[in-house]
Amino acid sequence: MEKWLYMMFIEKTKTYNRLTKAAVERHVENLRELDDNGHLELAGVFKGYPGVAGMYILRAESFEAAEELCKQEPLVVEGFATYKLKALQPANRENNYLL
Repeated sequence: MEKWLYMMFIEKTKTYNRLTKAAVERHVENLRELDDNGHLELAGVFKGYPGVAGMYILRAESFEAAEELCKQEPLVVEGFATYKLKALQPANRENNYLL
């Protein structure tokens, strides 16, 4: 069975520089909730990529399910960011590196 992960690239909008502490706290709470529910594989910020704030790697049943998770991100809901979602098929020992 193919296993897929979903990469959410969080892109800054023009209002990103108005980000408040309260918005960041809602963002972190969302991260905790994703993690608690088994959806968060990895998350982090980028350095040196103008316009891109960070990325989530999500576990979800489908691209559509991952997209629903992205739409709930407070930075997106509140207009501080947009996102791009990409499907990623991991290559690893378990699947012989997709050979």
